[in-house]
Amino acid sequence: MVMAGDFRKGVTVEIDGNVWVIADFQHVKPGKGAAFVRTRLKNVMTGAVLERTFNPTDKYPRAVIETKEMQYLYSDGELYYFMDTETYEQLPLNFDQVEDAIPYIVENQNVSIRFFKGKAFSVEAPNFVELTVTETEPGFRGDTATGTNKPATLETGLKISVPLFVNEGDRIRVDTRSGEYMERV
Repeated sequence: MVMAGDFRKGVTVEIDGNVWVIADFQHVKPGKGAAFVRTRLKNVMTGAVLERTFNPTDKYPRAVIETKEMQYLYSDGELYYFMDTETYEQLPLNFDQVEDAIPYIVENQNVSIRFFKGKAFSVEAPNFVELTVTETEPGFRGDTATGTNKPATLETGLKISVPLFVNEGDRIRVDTRSGEYMERV
């Protein structure tokens, strides 16, 4: 059990049958009246954000989130299939569960899948991935001083902005948290 007075950013709790992660919190002690905890909660299953206040003595059960490393196999158009690298069991997930990670992962790449009570609810790509540029305008030799960018399409279909010297067929490193170009590999 976690007391509301002990809420910290990143703590997962179970409230009204749903799993919430504390996105932001603030302990408030008004000049008149009792202290309270103002929080911003994010539902880990649906992604919904909720602002709520709690009495610091309220107690809630801590939600145990399991993370498992799995390998992305393929998509059949509707479902995305992942394989447990230890047991070789396949896990089909729908687009809602993989939509944040799918632009950054290619077949046979390892990802982290988060579970609550044995049910998968989200897929997380590694922080940095290396992808191949499949389509972009040709670059100009020596044009690196201006710092301007051009659009590029990567092998997963993701469209990002890259420096002028990046060409088709180049492998680049992308930050999956911001979706930005990092460097040419």
